[in-house]
Amino acid sequence: MRLRVEFTTEPFDLDEAPAHAVVAREVVEAAELDAVDVGPFGNTAEGGADAVLTAVDALLRRSLTAGATRVSLQINVVEEDHR
Repeated sequence: MRLRVEFTTEPFDLDEAPAHAVVAREVVEAAELDAVDVGPFGNTAEGGADAVLTAVDALLRRSLTAGATRVSLQINVVEEDHR
């Protein structure tokens, strides 16, 4: 199964990326995911179910420890490309 996760961490700071946002970005970039897109107002990543769920666990734990007061996320099943 392939999953797509979309997430944001708060509080926002438009002048400088807060520590929790930096940590979240590091987690998804280091995970075995593909199609990673990190932006100022939302982030997405795709990969196999195990990789996405492992990354989400680390993302939640590490970003909350780094000062996030809210983490919003959505996980969707995406169709696999059958070539």
